Amino acid sequence: MKNPRPQPGQSATAPRTLSRVVPDPTALKALTHPVRLRMLGMLRVDGPATATQLAARLGLNSGATSYHLRQLAQYGFIEEAPHASRRDRWWRASHELTSVPASEVEGEALDLDLAFNQAILSLQVGHMQQALEEYAELPAEWRKASTASDIIIPMTAEQAEALTRRLTDIILEAMRVAPPLGELAPPDMVPFSIMLHAFPYPGRLPHREGDDGS
Repeated sequence: MKNPRPQPGQSATAPRTLSRVVPDPTALKALTHPVRLRMLGMLRVDGPATATQLAARLGLNSGATSYHLRQLAQYGFIEEAPHASRRDRWWRASHELTSVPASEVEGEALDLDLAFNQAILSLQVGHMQQALEEYAELPAEWRKASTASDIIIPMTAEQAEALTRRLTDIILEAMRVAPPLGELAPPDMVPFSIMLHAFPYPGRLPHREGDDGS
């Protein structure tokens, strides 16, 4: 039986396995630094680079950039990339995704989780602001593909978890059939950013039992 032809808008690429890392608390602490998050994102989106190249893009000196790269490498987020040039050290991302599963941790582990999410949120807000500034200059087809939606639905915790899992699965399914970031893609493809934020509406849930709110 022949494989069916892809419908318009579908990819003919076979699904691939996505490489991901689930950092332990120590590694997560290293990733809460905003510069390291930006570096890791650049290496994932744009492919391998040297410390000098990243320093120029980030407005840092090469010494600080090299230090942050060593920290990312120490905890397995990046690795050396083979390159023809022996004068420069090239780095690449080791994984396509960083997964920090929701958990019931407390104490220092919860503090690290919050610090990581705060660093991620700051980075994402910056990206969204830049995207808004560039919106008017986008081709019409890319303006139509963009959205900034805010939808509020009454749900139980179980229903909310099922919905976020379903949305995440849809996004990862699209990622599996897309070319890997940082590699050569068809000329009509660009990195398309999807940020999923899902949470109880602020102020509508009581404090946890035993929390005096102070």
